[in-house]
Amino acid sequence: MTIVIVDDQILLYDTRHSQPVIDKIAAMEEDQESEVAAARLSMDRRAKYVEVSIQQAMRAGDFDDLPGAGKLLPRLSDVHDPDWWIRRKIQRENITGLGPPALTLRTEDAGLDARLDAISSEREVRETLEDFNRRVIEARRQLLGGPPVITAVRDVETEVERWRQRRAR
Repeated sequence: MTIVIVDDQILLYDTRHSQPVIDKIAAMEEDQESEVAAARLSMDRRAKYVEVSIQQAMRAGDFDDLPGAGKLLPRLSDVHDPDWWIRRKIQRENITGLGPPALTLRTEDAGLDARLDAISSEREVRETLEDFNRRVIEARRQLLGGPPVITAVRDVETEVERWRQRRAR
């Protein structure tokens, strides 16, 4: 590189190619500008193609009588939940026993009374409740992340009494 001063301007020359470095930089900037312009043109063409395709499909009636037409999108106004996708998959595919303990324990808690009603001995009811409580406490202690465990432990004596009352009916 050689530094040359011409008319109070400092120019850098590449001595290997006898060309001002400033010219190389300008050429590189022009190349970048032309690439950006080509990308914009390509994006504009794609957008026009998509728009024309949508308009043609609308005229052909391809969007008529779609399920959910005129209805709000489900869960659009719900509070933000970072685990929405796993909840939706579990619900849609009726998956049980999988997922973070916080979710599986909530599901199990919701159906625990029915599960206890299917048990015929008080000893098994107590064992089931103690196992459930043990897993809730264990899930609260883990530090692996995931949603918080909000499932409450069940009072064994109270639940056994409720089980007896349901069986007496």
